[in-house]
Amino acid sequence: MRGTRLILERAAGYCMGIDGRDGPNLACLSCDRPVGTRMDDCGCWQVVRLLPQAIVRQPGPPERPVMDWPELLATGALGQRLSEYQDIPAGVALAHVVAAARGCPVEVVSGSVANLFGPALIALLPGREGVKRLDLAGPGRGEPATELVLVPVHPQTGEMWQQHGGGVAVPVEATLWAELAFPPHRTRLPAVGGLPTGVERDDPLPPHPWLPFRPSGAAFRYTLARMPAVLEPWLRGIYDGCSSLPGTAPMV
Repeated sequence: MRGTRLILERAAGYCMGIDGRDGPNLACLSCDRPVGTRMDDCGCWQVVRLLPQAIVRQPGPPERPVMDWPELLATGALGQRLSEYQDIPAGVALAHVVAAARGCPVEVVSGSVANLFGPALIALLPGREGVKRLDLAGPGRGEPATELVLVPVHPQTGEMWQQHGGGVAVPVEATLWAELAFPPHRTRLPAVGGLPTGVERDDPLPPHPWLPFRPSGAAFRYTLARMPAVLEPWLRGIYDGCSSLPGTAPMV
């Protein structure tokens, strides 16, 4: 938001940012008039909501050409790591998985997806009958023979990757999908032994998270609330009982 400044006396929030509770908190640098509200607290998408009566819409630059999936992978457009912010799109994806399962327990194929969603799915969808398997599908990954498949949403068009198998497609934010499909290497140390004597490391190891990543409980519940299927008794029961859910990040 170029040409704006933060109105400090309206910058209240929780522990990690601004939540917009005090109303418009961005002012124009030229006229000092409030023009919008910025929110960036933990558990929220970073967003600026502009005041319609305070702005004038102008033509923007030409849109970038839409890249196809092979180009997105080849150019590294999906390579931006979400780090600690992946809990929000993970909470959204978890809600779509639960809705797609239709009350059946979900078995997650081992790997990064199981590490992220496994504990929450066990708590949300217990049972042993009618198990549906969940795995990743998409560009560079192919289509596994599972009942549920996590597919990326195109960052420019908002359309899901088109799969041709029989599994039910579950949308996932593209950058999170890329992290799950192609997880970063966490170490450069030799498999055995250590560095040779007299050799000093000249670059730090890739950062490790303090705690295991978990889907955002708030994002999960907010997504469920906006689904028409939440009116069905089985899903409404999950929604009503997930105020404190094992396997998810705490709600705020």
